[in-house]
Formats: sequence, structure tokens, C-alpha cells
Amino acid sequence: PPAHSRNDWIGPPDKHSNLRPVIFYVPPEESHLERRLREARQEAQACNQHFWARHNCAFRQEKEEFIYSRLKAKGLEMRDETGQKATLNAEEMADFYKDFLSKNFRKHMQYNRDWYKRNFTITFLMGQVALARALRWLRWKKKNVGN
Repeated sequence: PPAHSRNDWIGPPDKHSNLRPVIFYVPPEESHLERRLREARQEAQACNQHFWARHNCAFRQEKEEFIYSRLKAKGLEMRDETGQKATLNAEEMADFYKDFLSKNFRKHMQYNRDWYKRNFTITFLMGQVALARALRWLRWKKKNVGN
């Protein structure tokens, strides 16, 4: 981002996680509380990036293996005679999706628990930052009205 920017910058989706990375704006006079909020947001982003990159990689790999094994069982190749990638029908793929979700249920539950904890912390810190800014503004207003 340009040096004069006063906003967070959001990039294009990551090819592994499909999440859009954020470059967080750091104000020159960032308070301790604002820094804690930014760091909590950065940590949440890093954890989400890590989880979804691993999850999506496993998903793609297991999906390819599933398709390959089903096609092989039918006596088919990965590509048809025209060179097109062979596919399975929706019902067969539904079996894969169901199995994949069942197999990863505990991982998803743990991710959701962690995600809620992080978001609660971020929301709590956002409230504290908003309150601190409001109080700072009121003190500034009172000081300037008295002059």
C-alpha cells in the first residue's frame, strides 16, 4: 500500500486457502490497546490462512484420489478419448463430500470453537478501542471548549 494510506489493504484470494490476505494499517501513534486489537486480527488471519490452506490441499488431493479410484474401478482412465478430464456424476461425488465432511468433523468443530474464541476477543477489543477513542475525543472536546 502507498505510504499515505490510512486503511487496511485487502489482496486477491490466496491460491491455497481462497482467503483474501489483509495488510493492516498501523497508525503512527497506535495505542497499546489498538496494537493488541491489530495483533489479534493478524493472528486470526494467520490461523484461518493456515487451516484453510491445509484443509483445501487435503480436500483436492483426496478428491483426485477418490475420482481416480472410482474411474479405475469402472475400467476408465483419468482422461477420455478426446483428452477431456473424466468426471463422476453428482451422486458419486456426493459420496465423497459426505465421507470427507464426516472424516473431518472433529477438525471443523475445533476450528469453529477457535474461530468463535478469536472473534469474541476481537469484538471485545474493538469495543474497548471504540470506548477509549470516544473518551479521548470527549477529553479533547472539553479541553478545547474551555479555551
